[in-house]
Amino acid sequence: MDLDALATARRNEWARLDELSKRRGLTGGEVDELVARYQAASADLADIKTSAGRTPHGDHVSTILARARLALTGASDNVLRQLPRFFLHQLPAALYRVRWTTLAIALGFIAVVAVSGAWIAGDPALVATLGSEAQLEQYAEHEFTEYYTENPAAVFAGMVWTNNAWIAVQCVLFGVTGLYPVYILVQNAVGLGVAAAVMTVYGRLDVMILYILPHGLLEMTSIFVAGAAGLHVFWAWVAPGARTRGEALAQEGRALATVAIGLVFALALSGVVEGFVTGQPWPWWLKIGLGALALGVLLFWMLVLGRRAARAGETGDLTEYESGTPRLVAG
Repeated sequence: MDLDALATARRNEWARLDELSKRRGLTGGEVDELVARYQAASADLADIKTSAGRTPHGDHVSTILARARLALTGASDNVLRQLPRFFLHQLPAALYRVRWTTLAIALGFIAVVAVSGAWIAGDPALVATLGSEAQLEQYAEHEFTEYYTENPAAVFAGMVWTNNAWIAVQCVLFGVTGLYPVYILVQNAVGLGVAAAVMTVYGRLDVMILYILPHGLLEMTSIFVAGAAGLHVFWAWVAPGARTRGEALAQEGRALATVAIGLVFALALSGVVEGFVTGQPWPWWLKIGLGALALGVLLFWMLVLGRRAARAGETGDLTEYESGTPRLVAG
């Protein structure tokens, strides 16, 4: 076989195949043409390898075929192209879906903190079980506030971020149990109620509130969102509707796992506020204002961008191409 003659004869056909492989949004006719030219070029490559083995002409055709194969089978988008869709569509839609559950959890959390704190503070015997009077006074007068300044700001921010992010991820991933998110939320609420009781007994409740608000607005809201996402996964297992339980868990798990990823970033911002703002000797209105601004970022993603994404049909799940064509069911 004269390879130069074959290359000359097929050059335009190979160039056309390469052009179609690089083009996006092919029409039906162009897809048919791409398939036909792919088959023809594959035959050319087989002839070249059979008669001459590996050659520059063969490598050239092989490269074109590889690109065409990716066009036909669907290469995944570049990660940088996926990021805008994730942050502007998938994540906001997933957050928007759990907005009412998040509100219900927040109200329940506050109620548990208030009830447990008032109950313990009103019973001296319960307060005494928490430690000696000297220990409790030391905690109220010094340890509570010194917690926010005893470590370098960057180290402290990283520490609270990793701890809270791990809690949030667990709430989502183990939400299918239906128990773990509730356990985590109640445990944290009671712990906060105990601290509030001690601070109340020693007349320092106002100090506690002022120290918690700057970072706690975003931090606790993020934990509430994580708990809500986990409970939504659990409910998909309990009430799958027309889907099988496996399909429901897969869909909700994919959609709400985006919440866990998004909360890692939200809690990073909360960690920055806790490490670099809460312990600073700044006016309280400024520190709480910065905390409220940080919360506003999350609420903007959840309520404004989320509402827009939901109206556009987003659920937070992968696209049909990424997750596979769903099975049709009756009913």
